[in-house]
Amino acid sequence: MEEKSTSFFKQGLIYGIILGLLLVTYSFILYILDLSFNNYLVNVSYLIMIAIIIFGTISYRNKFLNGNISYGQALGVATLIIVFGALFSSIYNYIFVTVIDPEHIDKILAASEEQLLQQGMSDDQIEMGLSIQRKMMQPLIMSILAFFINVFFGFILSLITSAFLKKEGDPYQAAMKDLEE
Repeated sequence: MEEKSTSFFKQGLIYGIILGLLLVTYSFILYILDLSFNNYLVNVSYLIMIAIIIFGTISYRNKFLNGNISYGQALGVATLIIVFGALFSSIYNYIFVTVIDPEHIDKILAASEEQLLQQGMSDDQIEMGLSIQRKMMQPLIMSILAFFINVFFGFILSLITSAFLKKEGDPYQAAMKDLEE
């Protein structure tokens, strides 16, 4: 049992780091290409999450569970992958807005102001909205929020993918294996 829990944690950590590295790399590529504010391309990160959840869960199922995995086990390892990936990505986001591009927050606020102008809001409404947004746009707050948002959406993706990835084995064989141990 100790080996299964160790392999469970290890699998979540390994694929979580892979997820984090892919999210960071993708985010940095968007930044270099000046596409950070393109919502369609930013949403591709969810496809990356889905892919790593699937690969990590299937790998865990096949490597440590003899090709069988319950819904709960699949959900657990997928959630662990998401938590580690979100943590890695949030640390990068903090470093990004404090070291790599400290003006990024100002760019976000400028883009928000432009969007509010396009919606036809008055100057007073825009200023009030931006003042609230400025308070939330502190690097630490942004990183913490990004972590929880990624974990929330990642957990929803984990709920869905786990339903498709579960693979129950023969209950008779499982009972016999338990008796042998």
